[in-house]
Amino acid sequence: MAIIEMKVPVVGESVTEVTIATWNKKDGDTVKMDEVLCELESDKATFELPAEAAGVLRILAKEGDTLAIGAPICSISTDGAAPEAPQEEAPAATPSNGQAPEAAPAPAPEAKAEETKTIEVKIPVMGESVTEATIANWNKKEGDFVKMDEILCELESDKATFELPAEAAGTLHIIAEPGSTLEIGAVVATITVGAGAPAAAPSAPAAAPASGGSSAPVADKASGVTPVAAAILADKGINPKDIQGSGEGGKITKADALKATSAPAPAAKAEAPKAAPAPQPAAAPATTSGRAERRQRMTSLRKTIARRLVAVKNETAMLTTFNEVDMQPIMELRSKFKDKFKEKHGVGLGFMSFFAKAVCVALKEFQAVNASIDGDEIVYHDYVDISVAVSTERGLVVPILRNADQLSFAGIEKGIIELAVKARDNKLTIEDMSGGTFTITNGGVFGSMMSTPIINAPQVAILGMHNIIERPVVVNKEIVIRPMMYIALSYDHRIIDGKESVSFLVRVKQLLEDPARLLLDV
Repeated sequence: MAIIEMKVPVVGESVTEVTIATWNKKDGDTVKMDEVLCELESDKATFELPAEAAGVLRILAKEGDTLAIGAPICSISTDGAAPEAPQEEAPAATPSNGQAPEAAPAPAPEAKAEETKTIEVKIPVMGESVTEATIANWNKKEGDFVKMDEILCELESDKATFELPAEAAGTLHIIAEPGSTLEIGAVVATITVGAGAPAAAPSAPAAAPASGGSSAPVADKASGVTPVAAAILADKGINPKDIQGSGEGGKITKADALKATSAPAPAAKAEAPKAAPAPQPAAAPATTSGRAERRQRMTSLRKTIARRLVAVKNETAMLTTFNEVDMQPIMELRSKFKDKFKEKHGVGLGFMSFFAKAVCVALKEFQAVNASIDGDEIVYHDYVDISVAVSTERGLVVPILRNADQLSFAGIEKGIIELAVKARDNKLTIEDMSGGTFTITNGGVFGSMMSTPIINAPQVAILGMHNIIERPVVVNKEIVIRPMMYIALSYDHRIIDGKESVSFLVRVKQLLEDPARLLLDV
């Protein structure tokens, strides 16, 4: 027997200590070589600690302990006899039972060795800047039989959502639970492929309905509910087991949850013997709804948004300057040509294309506003990639309209529609989200009158659009009613001076109030 002491590994030059987030194994468990024992968290990232040998695990540090690099964390007792024990027991039982059992055990192991194999399902590479992903939810349960390319779970990164398909057909064994955050390449599940797997899979579902549907259906529904649907059902006090999902594999979607909230009564009537207890829990939350609480784990995307916004506030000298735009010239131009524009180009003529064109012209004149920060260097861009802020159910995403300065009005409108549809359907890719030199956000669609938008780092400026309101203004020494919009420019004062920021915003105002300038380039 040998004892191998495992220590906290070196995980980076500036990392001096780590915290044990979770143990994947218990004290006394038998572990395999390279099997993940626990997750370690530093102030920069999360790491996995694999077993350095096969043997019995002895845990020295508990979850939540903070250890220095090189500190002992556990030990593994290796014993050459331990792995051979199962092989010795089989031959020992064979002679004691006579010749008949001798022939029976022999073919069984041979058949399994030849007909079954285990495939590890790992988190795939999802982009250069993506180092980890969070398991949003599992579409399948432990022990389910899955088909080739069937979607097993949804993965969330700090930029987008991805689906993880099965690499082969077989029996699924889940290793990582929903909500777990793992590094790229980490094992999330295994699939047992072979003749025995398909046979075992049908038997498990057959037994579940026969048992009556008390605990098994609940587990099935709980593992097949989207986060949005789960929140709706929890808010209305509806049990997921009472709903038939219409998604893939019986998954309960948002549409199923909304539909169920309007028809709880018929479900209660259908179960005559259980109708009495059903209304009682439904009535209780109604009287205490004002004091109800509901907890939901933050998604990886939401945590990343929070971390970056706080970092921008703390690490930049952010300042906001305001101006107002008379939108009447643009509105008159749109009213005059919107029908012909849509007939020719197939898209509507919106305000965003005017703002994007005006911003592109102004950015060419004030290049510091189109710059970004890379360490101690300022990067000036000779092109304009506009990030367009889009609000989705999962949080704020900022897809990018590439080479906006080279696009026509129709090209900008088509590009924005394409990005908005992708964001709505959670189809945005890493490429759609990477880069960007300047951001435009439109809080006016939600009724915002004025705001101070936060810079989208490493960019150094962002333009905020707001609601259009008819207000009295002075034009040619006369008071008239005009559709006015406040615009705001938040900028990093470390790079952009006050003169540049104000001049940039005035130039945008000038171009919007006289759209002919955009066509004549003056």
